[in-house]
Amino acid sequence: MLVLVLVVLVECLVLLANRWSCPLTTVAARYTDDRQDNFDNYLPLWLARYNKHIFGGLFGAGLVFALARWRGWI
Repeated sequence: MLVLVLVVLVECLVLLANRWSCPLTTVAARYTDDRQDNFDNYLPLWLARYNKHIFGGLFGAGLVFALARWRGWI
């Protein structure tokens, strides 16, 4: 599990280094004039707009849950 957490944290560092934007967004931007929040993925607009908040919250909650299970609190 620790390896998977580290993979996600490395991904967060890549996003942070690119001002919270995926590096592949600039590649996708070369092929379209559309700049909606979901122009570079297949997510619905509402989910694409808030995906870092939603999935970041789920990741954090999952870490808290895993830590609680590991420590025997649950």
